[in-house]
Amino acid sequence: MTELRAMYRTLERDVFPDTMSMTFGDMTVHYNKVTWEVDGEKKGLRYGDNPGQPSALYRPVNGNLVLAGLEFIGPGKGLVTELELLRSGKHPGNINLMDVDGALGILRFFTHTPTVAIMKHNNPCGVASRPTLREAYREANMADRVAAFGGAVAFNRAVDRDTAKEVMRSYSEVVVAPDYEEGVVDILEKRKDLRILRIGGMDRLHNWRDEVFPEIRSLCDGGIIVQTSYLPMIRTLEDIRREGVVPGDVPVRRSEGDRRVDTGGTVSIRRQPTEDEYRDMLFGWLVESGITSNSVIFVKDRVTVGIGTGEQDRVGVAEIARDKAYTKLRDRLSFERYGIPYNVLLLRHEKETKEDEKDRLSQMMESIEEEVRERRGGLRGAVMVSDGFFPFRDGADVGLREGVTAIIQPGGSMRDHDTVVACNERNATMIFTGQRSFRH
Repeated sequence: MTELRAMYRTLERDVFPDTMSMTFGDMTVHYNKVTWEVDGEKKGLRYGDNPGQPSALYRPVNGNLVLAGLEFIGPGKGLVTELELLRSGKHPGNINLMDVDGALGILRFFTHTPTVAIMKHNNPCGVASRPTLREAYREANMADRVAAFGGAVAFNRAVDRDTAKEVMRSYSEVVVAPDYEEGVVDILEKRKDLRILRIGGMDRLHNWRDEVFPEIRSLCDGGIIVQTSYLPMIRTLEDIRREGVVPGDVPVRRSEGDRRVDTGGTVSIRRQPTEDEYRDMLFGWLVESGITSNSVIFVKDRVTVGIGTGEQDRVGVAEIARDKAYTKLRDRLSFERYGIPYNVLLLRHEKETKEDEKDRLSQMMESIEEEVRERRGGLRGAVMVSDGFFPFRDGADVGLREGVTAIIQPGGSMRDHDTVVACNERNATMIFTGQRSFRH
């Protein structure tokens, strides 16, 4: 263990130079290591995925690489690598910047309205669009207040004083915004270890919504995978009406051994989406592009209600998203009514020895549970979003049983007709995007 720690210290000191270059063929791009002034010293990333794991951030300063006609994001066009550290008790680490990068990947689709994405381990805890930034932050935070604890909060508008005061009611490790109004940084810096970051170039985010560039991933044996960056084909309400398909004349298939054969019959979705459903389906589909697969999320009124990420099977991740919706609504109601998390309320009830007080706590808990049941965890009237098709109807049924009224998914399963039937049984509508939205 001592030898490993010594090796890490050597790597941190010697391996990450102030400048470096990368060459593909006859193309070379030069990079400078990014540092910030912290307590009179220049410091780079605190560490990588874990403490003791050295890491460094570089920005391109000269040249560019082109693969298959696609250019990497070139010098002067960056966002994450150009961020400013305004005030901080600690400087950012790798995870902080990955969360910022993930948030920008979502916010690039929502430049038209105040939107907040709260990230944790490169996945959103909550995303919300609202008429004001304060409302958007509050809804994004309350969508999963527990997961948002210690997360990175990304704003697509300059942070005002009212929003800053709302942020200070919770604990975050990072706030990032295009700017901060006068006096806002003074409010936020009262949180000692909060990294206050500014990305002035966030006004260019709208340019990124249509941009495709190469992505490179390294393998453990030194090999690399190159792919083009993902871009949803559906990015506007016009797109979803034009490109989205309300399933019609879907072939009904039956099993014959290990094969599926057409019966000659067809089924169609009976109900077209409403305008609100279209808006929530679009919102959810764009947020979905920034979530680790396999994933299923629920959205209502342009706010995430339940987010399930990174699971191996479609029905399992749908159940996780459903269960989280119930859990998070339970916690939200407890926090809003009594100022304490539901788990604290439960613990007090378990430890209470006085019968009168125990009865009072029981009534408090039951009133919360009653509303959670009535609202079906906030899923009644919500939209269900899946980044891949449903291989069986059981995944879709998880949401439909809770009162989901609309589903958006890629389509393309041999059993799509089963999911169409499931929707029709509950008068729900559905859109096929024709495009998978995996992110690994």
